[in-house]
Amino acid sequence: MTTFRTSQFPVLIVGGTGKTGRRVVDRLTARDIPVRIGSRSASPSFDWENRETWAPALECVSAAYVTYYPDLAVPGAAETVADFARLAITKGVGRLVLLSGRGEPEAQRAEALLQASGADWTIVRASWFMQNFSESMLLDPIRSGTLALPASTVREPFVHTDDIADVVTAALTDDRHIGKLYEVTGPRAMTFAEATAEISRAAGRPIDYATITPEQFMQGLQQAAVPSEIVALVNELFTVVLDGRNEYLTDGVMQALGRAPRDFTDYARETAATGLWRGAA
Repeated sequence: MTTFRTSQFPVLIVGGTGKTGRRVVDRLTARDIPVRIGSRSASPSFDWENRETWAPALECVSAAYVTYYPDLAVPGAAETVADFARLAITKGVGRLVLLSGRGEPEAQRAEALLQASGADWTIVRASWFMQNFSESMLLDPIRSGTLALPASTVREPFVHTDDIADVVTAALTDDRHIGKLYEVTGPRAMTFAEATAEISRAAGRPIDYATITPEQFMQGLQQAAVPSEIVALVNELFTVVLDGRNEYLTDGVMQALGRAPRDFTDYARETAATGLWRGAA
């Protein structure tokens, strides 16, 4: 095993307070590898929309985990990531690990541009996160007792963010992962109704699932004052990406880590045990 050679310099975690980023921070910190959080509130700060913040965040950094906000599906994201990669290389940051999304044409463009940048790259192309049910916009509807989405029979092989973090950490610290693209999924594909039913059983309370039209869903987001760019992104995910193109399973977790990915049932039980899904007060 070839281990991380420059641990005296920090690893930049772009999106270090996000679902996967903070888990990668925890794993690197546990191994005594210094980290630098890439976020607007950090010092130095990092903001995708303010390019002047990029160079200070990359100063004296040995490697970087790159997550793009709000999502690589956003038009122009690929070019932005490519510009960041080129700057990273000029700053001496040779290793870049990119979090990408399955079935997203713009995300695949970002992957290609990163691969062409000259960096020692690894790409982690992930399916929908299990934690979207507990750490994102789906949490409040679940707590209210009804999750309503514009998705009926399509199945998604939800992946645990701990698995993503384990793969990313391995890619940041082991040369064997350079030049690898890992497409990571959970061990089985489920409909959103099936996932909701598992959450309901684990939580020990009724949680219903309803299929609604994309128009109804967008209307609900707008009424909840969700920013317009996020509304457009979510609409893209539900009307384009969730069309069945990602229903197949992959063995990316096994390839990278030599073990099977975590199952949704275990995720539901562990999350329910925290009391997070007890219901709205």
